[in-house]
Amino acid sequence: MATQTLSYRCMELLQSYHRHPSLKLRNKLVELNVGLVRKVAHQICRKCAEPYEDLEQIGYLGLIRAIERFDPLQGAAFSSFAIPYIRGEMLHYLRDKGSMMRIPRRWQELYTRGKKLRKDLIEKLGRLPKDNELAAGLGIPLEEWSECQLALQNRLPISLDAAVNNSPDSSITFGDTIADPNYLQQRKLEEDKLQLQRALNQLEDKTKAAIECVFLWDLPRKEAAKHIGISPMTVTRHLHKGIEQLGTMLEHQVA
Repeated sequence: MATQTLSYRCMELLQSYHRHPSLKLRNKLVELNVGLVRKVAHQICRKCAEPYEDLEQIGYLGLIRAIERFDPLQGAAFSSFAIPYIRGEMLHYLRDKGSMMRIPRRWQELYTRGKKLRKDLIEKLGRLPKDNELAAGLGIPLEEWSECQLALQNRLPISLDAAVNNSPDSSITFGDTIADPNYLQQRKLEEDKLQLQRALNQLEDKTKAAIECVFLWDLPRKEAAKHIGISPMTVTRHLHKGIEQLGTMLEHQVA
């Protein structure tokens, strides 16, 4: 019951924030959803060398992005919407920082044994052993030995399907710890849309309506004029005026 009440309260605040964004409302929403950030931070902390506290702080940035972009009218659960933002922000941070993912203990042991075996085979064969000879000597597939070498030498896993730890119950792979390659592009597009919306909100009502009708809703100018209650000629004037003002405002935001 308490969880349902909390969810209802959260949705009420999200609806209020969607209508009238404010720092006060946003902070309340962050407080109500700290559990989402902590949950994801714990999940990722187990898979990397980064302190939990750092991941948690970064996660709040993702939560704030989710709050700013969530549309209650779409009918989605906020938690389902927010977790990809929180997770994406943490993984993007790890990738930028170059945080080293933990190497499975089995690979560390194999690599140590492989180095020793290489020395033994050099003495025995009088040449550098081939990778397939080393793999055979270790009793493992050549592919696993190749991945093991690359992981330890470069400190970055090559196989995205390799398990992060050696627990037989673990279903977490290195691929799970890497940010979606589309995440940055998606985030950039959303930031651009947010900037545009903020700029639109600063226009006069009729100028904003003209821009939205023609460019966002794809209405012909005659229909836009009827919708706004002005003449098509006036719609055109508002469009020219609005485009010029938007260009100036967006230019200042980029600068």
